This record gives sequence, structure tokens and C-alpha cells, in this order.
Amino acid sequence: MIPSQETIKSGTERLIDTLSTSTPAEIMHELLHEILIFGLKVVAALLIYLIGGWVIRRIMRILRRGFERKGTDRTIVSFTSSLVSIVLWVILIIVTISALGINTTSLAALLAAGGVTFGMAMSGTVQNFSGGIMMLIFKPFKAGDYIEAQGFSGTVQEVNIVNTKLLTYDNKVLILPNGALSNGNITNYSTCALRRIDKVFSVSYGADVEKVRQVILDIAAKDPRILDKETPGAADPFIGLSELNNSSVDCKVRVWVRREDYWGVFYDLTEAIYKGLPENGISFPFPQLDVHLKQ
Repeated sequence: MIPSQETIKSGTERLIDTLSTSTPAEIMHELLHEILIFGLKVVAALLIYLIGGWVIRRIMRILRRGFERKGTDRTIVSFTSSLVSIVLWVILIIVTISALGINTTSLAALLAAGGVTFGMAMSGTVQNFSGGIMMLIFKPFKAGDYIEAQGFSGTVQEVNIVNTKLLTYDNKVLILPNGALSNGNITNYSTCALRRIDKVFSVSYGADVEKVRQVILDIAAKDPRILDKETPGAADPFIGLSELNNSSVDCKVRVWVRREDYWGVFYDLTEAIYKGLPENGISFPFPQLDVHLKQ
């Protein structure tokens, strides 16, 4: 508890009485004694802090090794490690302060009194912490998944207690708050083993649709990465007319691939169709405009 004014006054009076009734030698001896006691407390607090820090680091290493032996998901490892580390360091700081002779009960009361104000000021951080807990429970993604959220996309590196780190393809690190992630839309591209590529190609009016379809099917058949209905969850390549535009006929192409082959097939298929259609007498359209002149 915080000492009252009467207690402080009586202590001051006792100190004045002691100084008035003691000789300079006794005062100096008493002062050196108090300095020695306080110095020993400082040394003890310093040793407690150093040893406690070493113990915490050992505990964290043991905890991470235990997670590695059990093959725990990296998302859970990073989140749990961050939370345990913060709790242990807070406990160590309180014990260190207590070793100095400071009344930790009064300190705890002050912390509790300021906790409400601090919590209101840090409401966003509390929301991010709650979002991290929710993502840890429902697991919309895990470390190593490629996701798109909040207008950004990248590979999940780790999930901390308040934020999630993404690594983009151009090697940039994005830090997204967990609160916004847990309340927003998340697209996880790594959940399913197969993905479908959708592309649209335009050909000129008058082109033989069956010939266009056959050329693209032949291109797809030559690529072993493109799957067919023999693969569970996939389907045969599909080519169909999707729209009749002002200057072109649009053909939609759909093929199934394995997740790791998506981008390779995406670009290779585009190049193969770009080369294959003109080689078979099928031209790509240009914008056209008919002008009628009246006499």
C-alpha cells in the first residue's frame, strides 16, 4: 500500500531525531551501512536479472526443440513462443524489482490502475492479439502458405501475437495486423493440391472455331504438366466461345494443373498459343471501325 502522510511525517521526524542525537561518526557509519545494504540489493537484482534472462533463453530453446520434434506447425510455434517469452520476461522484471526492496504489491496496484487507461489506448493492439488467437484456433493459413489479404499477397513467414509477416515474390516483407486479417477476406492459394488456369484469347471474326479448339487442345496435350480427368479432382482441358466483341471472338481456355506448376504453365501456355494459332492460319484481331460515307 502507499504510505500515508502521517507515516511519512513520523519517519521524517525519526530520521531528524536520529541525526540530532547521533555523532558524525555514527551518522557516517549508518549511512555507509545503508549504502552497503542497497548495493547488495542492486547486485542481487542484477544477478537475478542476468540468471533469469539466461534461464528464459534456455526455456525458449527447449520449447522450440520440443515443437520441432513433434512437427508442430510453424504458425503455432511462432505465436506460442512470442507469448511465452513476453510472460516470462514480465515475471522476471517483477522479481528483479522485488529484489531491490520495492513493494511489488503497490506496483501491481499502480499497474492495475493504469491498465484500464493503457488498454483503452492500446485497443488496436488488443484487437490484434485477439485476432492472432482466433487465427491460431481456426487456422485459415499456416506458415509457408501463399495467401492474398488486405490487398496484399505473399508467402506466410510467421504469425506473432499481434501481426503476421508475409514475404512477396520480389523479396519484400509485409507486416499485416492480425486484427484486420481475422476480420477480412483471405484467399489461400496453398490449401488445395490442384488449381485451374483460366485464360481468354481473342481471334478474328471468320476464324474456324473448331480449328481454334483443336490447335489449343493439341498444345495442351503436349504439356505433361496439364492434367486431365484421369487425375482425381481435375478435368479435361476446356476451350469454348465466351463472348462476341466488337472486333474479336473471345475464346476461354481452362486447364487444370498442380499447385506448384501453376505459374510455369500459365506463362508457357500463353506463349504456346500465341505462336501456335498464327502457324495454323488463325490471326489475332485488331480494333476495327466501319465508316460509311454519305453523298
